[in-house]
Amino acid sequence: MNIMKTLWLSVTLSLFGIAAYAQNTQIGVKGGVNLSNFYVDEVQDNNMKVGLNLGLFAKLPVTSGFAIQPELLYSSKGSKIAYNNIFGDGEYRFNFNYIEMPVLAVINLTENFNIHAGPYAGYLASTNIKHLSNGEIDDVADLEPENFKRIDFGLAGGIGVELNGFHFGARYTHGLSNVGKDDNISGQVLKNAHNSAISLYIGIGF
Repeated sequence: MNIMKTLWLSVTLSLFGIAAYAQNTQIGVKGGVNLSNFYVDEVQDNNMKVGLNLGLFAKLPVTSGFAIQPELLYSSKGSKIAYNNIFGDGEYRFNFNYIEMPVLAVINLTENFNIHAGPYAGYLASTNIKHLSNGEIDDVADLEPENFKRIDFGLAGGIGVELNGFHFGARYTHGLSNVGKDDNISGQVLKNAHNSAISLYIGIGF
């Protein structure tokens, strides 16, 4: 795990280092909201959760109309899962906070409008899980970050508009890794759930 985190950090710093010296490169900040959910086959009662995305980006032009854009983001994801059984009804509220690095290919369809797509990798930095039952909310102390898969990865794609250095966009990310571990309670509760999120953001490049 330490080797993976070291490699990931090295790649991130290298990309942003290249960006700092490349001509016509934009480096900027961005932020917005995530509308996240679990993509599942077996768990049916799930609901969208609102979270935050915030971070840095660098847009590295390759040719006219095409660029590579690495990003380093704080991204809050998760979902709400309801249950109704012989023991009663309630819901679990899963809040997962990731450090994510998308690396996107950006194609300008017009001067100001682009589409972008590429892979992302994420590291689960923290969790906040609540159990709501009979009107009361309790922390689920036995579901800490180490009880879930710390590494997430998947695909991202979206559209963007650039006007005078400002970036506006919408993006969908789809995780390819299960959130829960098969050998503990997180896997039993979440089955084969994957992260999915629609991100709306505003950024400014320099």
